[in-house]
Amino acid sequence: MKKPRLIVTNILVFTITGIIALLGVPIEGFVNGFDFFEIAMCIVLIYFSGMSITAGYHRLWSHKSYEANSLVRVTLAIGGAMALQNSILHWCSDHRIHHRFVDQNDKDPYSAKKGFFFSHIGWMLREYNAHRYDDYRNCKDLQKDKIVMWQHKNYLPIMLTANFGIPIFLGWLNGDILGMLLLAGVFRLVAVHHVTFFINSLAHIWGKQPYTDKNTARDNGILAFFTFGEGYHNYHHIFEYDYRNGVKWWQFDPTKWLIKALSFIGFTKNLRKCPEERIERAKLAMMLQKSQDKISSLPNSDELLNKLQFEYDVLVSKMSEYYATKKRLLETKRDSLVKGYESLELAYKYKELKQSMLLQKQKWIELHHLSFAN
Repeated sequence: MKKPRLIVTNILVFTITGIIALLGVPIEGFVNGFDFFEIAMCIVLIYFSGMSITAGYHRLWSHKSYEANSLVRVTLAIGGAMALQNSILHWCSDHRIHHRFVDQNDKDPYSAKKGFFFSHIGWMLREYNAHRYDDYRNCKDLQKDKIVMWQHKNYLPIMLTANFGIPIFLGWLNGDILGMLLLAGVFRLVAVHHVTFFINSLAHIWGKQPYTDKNTARDNGILAFFTFGEGYHNYHHIFEYDYRNGVKWWQFDPTKWLIKALSFIGFTKNLRKCPEERIERAKLAMMLQKSQDKISSLPNSDELLNKLQFEYDVLVSKMSEYYATKKRLLETKRDSLVKGYESLELAYKYKELKQSMLLQKQKWIELHHLSFAN
């Protein structure tokens, strides 16, 4: 089968910027050195352009996981163009197709099942998806967004201004335009490219699957550190509308923290979160599946499987009752007409159910671990 034609522009961009980042930047650093301002601006622009992809292209526009005002959207549109990953409209169209047909080699534009190189960068080196270049039917909502269409129609001048204008201006302020262009311009661009490309490649290869094994997406805390929080990819692929990827408060997800921080000053709103019960059910279902797979090969598998299933069913029942009571309690706290006694009784029941549910959860987890010890 004949391979699609090469995309020469993309190959030249990746090759030239890569060579400059690997050779030109170290040479400049050795000969003239980089001062604190240049290093600081490089880091700032890495986060600005990288998080414009994660907070903007990905969570805001692709998945509509929150809403943002015009100032935030324009800023993210400029930062996204600075990351040099095509327009919002085009990027989101590809990404929505990826989620709809994840791992289907003939439909997923960067299917991980076609290998690391392909999903990382190879899919952009040939005309694999030429038939979709002007087909944005899956982004009709974005075509109504004036900022999205402004960026799409003016992508080239915005991209060039952001990638050259900003570093040149910062270099002029600092008295070293070349140094700033090399470090905060080219090196920053290459770093952001490959860090964000890791989300399509490594995040589908390296890590754990605590929520689902229906696709190749993985959770990886190390990867999350380098991808602005996107490394919790297994969670994202099952709960894609959640504005968080690192669902736990302590999980490194600067994109989540940025979106939440902006909500405190009214710049973002309607932050969407998956209900806690659905998250817990998904985790428990995966644990059950793994335990069943492990136990099925043991001599006394029937007895162990029945016990495991029984304890799981009890846990799910207690969990459902706990979350239903929690919801009712929250509703009563918002209802000033509820009598104090009724509210106190419900609060007591909530604490009792929580303790019972946690004890049952601990019991079931111990049984789960025991199945792996056999």
